[in-house]
Amino acid sequence: MQWSDEGIVLASQSHGETSAIVEILTRDHGRHLGLVHGGRSKRMRPILQTGNLIRAEWRARLSEHLGKYAIELLEAHAARVFDDRAALAGLNTLTALARLLPEREPHQPLYEVTRLVLEALSEGDHWPALLVRWELALLEELGFGLDLDSCVASGETGNLIYVSPKSARAVSGDAGAPYGDKLLALPAFLLPGNGGEATPTPQDIANGFILTGYFLEKNVWQPRNISQPQVRARLMVRLGS
Repeated sequence: MQWSDEGIVLASQSHGETSAIVEILTRDHGRHLGLVHGGRSKRMRPILQTGNLIRAEWRARLSEHLGKYAIELLEAHAARVFDDRAALAGLNTLTALARLLPEREPHQPLYEVTRLVLEALSEGDHWPALLVRWELALLEELGFGLDLDSCVASGETGNLIYVSPKSARAVSGDAGAPYGDKLLALPAFLLPGNGGEATPTPQDIANGFILTGYFLEKNVWQPRNISQPQVRARLMVRLGS
């Protein structure tokens, strides 16, 4: 068995004295692990940094085997954000959450969004909004997508400012007014079709992470008996979420 694919390094752990087991989110083969001989060497350690974009060639005798990787660096995202603590926390949050994806199942749309977020981390301060959108996309890929197209109570498509924690559907201001303290805030920049039209405020970003965090906790972390990644918790404190 053999294939070659582009991917993003999610994690690397030592194996034996000189090798490493590397976990990669690939474009066409999903989250995939493999052994890198010499992965602990001075030459390979910078290449295998979390968040780096690489070209990987995987080989194994049988498809169910761990297999071996030959890896070439394409873009060193980790090095670009090393001196920016917030951006580095964003990178590590993204890669930690990507490890929730089922192994060896392709998620091409999410992969492309992941690349966009990684590129944005070193290009300014707009990346937190992209990371919120990425977490929404992750929920969708995991089968827990939110329905933000219309109000769950009235069917109207305007004035959507809440999300029901029970149904994961949008709620309009009028329908949700009596229950505002029990609903989650829906920042305008997450509404379908808004794209870049709505410029999110810091409070919008905070509300976005509260929204995605609620459904990640309810549908992903709690059922798997795991906790929110510490790096995400630290990022939320840093961003005031």
